[in-house]
Amino acid sequence: QVQFVESGGGLVQPGGSLRLSCAASTSLFSDYAMGWYRQAPGNQRDLVARISVAGRTNYADSVKDRFTISRDNAKKTVDLQMNSLKPEDTGVYYCNRWPIVGGWGQGTQVTVSS
Repeated sequence: QVQFVESGGGLVQPGGSLRLSCAASTSLFSDYAMGWYRQAPGNQRDLVARISVAGRTNYADSVKDRFTISRDNAKKTVDLQMNSLKPEDTGVYYCNRWPIVGGWGQGTQVTVSS
């Protein structure tokens, strides 16, 4: 089973930036479309960005033009650059395949607050 390890979260002021990274434990990483998901307190886990095998990207409307997803198949990582952060971006961020297959990593907490 593929394992994912997320990192890069933290506390940031509104308008700030963070870069999240996810490392995957599979040699088949380049065959997978990948996504970043967010779970805000009291809410379900939602997709915020995804990237295809070919590198095509899609974003939730709430993060469009602020977040950028990218992948490095050689390193087996998928990153999420988050700019112009808002308090509503607060939550635990997870990566997984898209569509979701298998279990979840521990996630990384992002808190946007002044």
